[in-house]
Amino acid sequence: MFTYISNSSLSLTPFCQLLSMPCLNVAVIGAGVGGLCAGRELQRAGHRVTIFEKQNQLGGTWVYDPRVESDPLSLDPKREIIHSSLYASLRTNFPRHVMGFSDFPFTKIYEDSRAFPSHEEVLRFLNDFAEQFGLVELTRLNTEVVRVELKEDEWVVESRMGELTREEAFDAVVVCVGHHTEPRVANFPGIEKWPGKQIHSHNYRNNKPFRDQIVVVIGAGPSAMDISIEIAKVAREVHLSTRSSSMLSKLAIFAKLNKHPEIDYVDESGRVVFEDGSSVEADILFHCTGYRYNFPFLKTNNIVTVEDNRVGPLYKHVFPPELAPRLSFIGIPYATTGIPLMELQAKWLSLVLSGQRLLPSKETMMADTEDFYKSLELRGIPIRHTHSLVMKFEYPNWLADQLGLPGIDEQIKKIQGQVFKILLSSEGSDLREWDVDSWLDSIN
Repeated sequence: MFTYISNSSLSLTPFCQLLSMPCLNVAVIGAGVGGLCAGRELQRAGHRVTIFEKQNQLGGTWVYDPRVESDPLSLDPKREIIHSSLYASLRTNFPRHVMGFSDFPFTKIYEDSRAFPSHEEVLRFLNDFAEQFGLVELTRLNTEVVRVELKEDEWVVESRMGELTREEAFDAVVVCVGHHTEPRVANFPGIEKWPGKQIHSHNYRNNKPFRDQIVVVIGAGPSAMDISIEIAKVAREVHLSTRSSSMLSKLAIFAKLNKHPEIDYVDESGRVVFEDGSSVEADILFHCTGYRYNFPFLKTNNIVTVEDNRVGPLYKHVFPPELAPRLSFIGIPYATTGIPLMELQAKWLSLVLSGQRLLPSKETMMADTEDFYKSLELRGIPIRHTHSLVMKFEYPNWLADQLGLPGIDEQIKKIQGQVFKILLSSEGSDLREWDVDSWLDSIN
């Protein structure tokens, strides 16, 4: 069944009209943290908001699904895609008191009193937030957006719910689909003939399948660290291969865990050879190699592209200059305190769509974005890290300035610095077990 519904509130031909209209009809794609932030701020500003969510509940990446995909590397285009990348034991990388909203702090303890709570605790917090601000009523669950396209000055959103497919017209679209569903997989010579098993962390749920196995883990991010420690409890051996030796000190306490540089090649005998010439006969290659941004529903005639994991061009990680402000993205940056940053982005977006803040001209936004890309190149930062905000406060401070709010205070900076020390220390796992009061005492 196919229906078409036009509920656009205005003609979008004159750009200035979009900025001056008091009420827009806005589609928000995704009901994770970014979508909830956007929905709340846009609704507060008086806009009509529809949040599309393909899962059967809100929460986005914080919804745990015990299922895994049929292809452990998630490369088969015919596989059923499982949205969740959570493993059963996953905890937050940041303490709960820097994961709340400005007017809805993460202070309530549901069952987990630790400063770094479980994913179940975060999901309950997000559901309470949605209930508090009337976002549940705005959300269409089990509704997948399959196409977003600009047609005759309005955004056509095609969605599917079961057998029902329909099109609707919107004044603006906000993309908030996250970036933890489409895995990136390492590639090196010989991988086509390597006989062992391979898995991406997207399809990891617990350590049971790794008992008595020799495992090579590729990567050194927080998930690689946590998963390596968990696997080492049951595996015969765990070998961690990474380009960053500075990320490994935390793992030295495990006798079963061996540290290596990057993989040079693998061969059909099952051997994994590292760049320093050392090698190991492995049973499993475990790819903790991150994710790719992916927007298969978005049709922009290549105005917005993803190149080596750079979504662009995006002005301040939010607006594509050619299509601003009618198309925007919330939650693209990573390696940062997600909720506070996405709330700032959503507040800025809402003011722009309400006409209370004006964007620069298309040419100025494009020039600013190009200057940003050039600055990354001059500092030797790879394209794939365009959206990384590790210990970078200039961007959230810039957003706060647009809103007339104070920037990141020194206490938050201190907490973030402490978090990264924990991730790099051999005592990190123990420190993350502390309750809230003990954690706060440790940084004061």
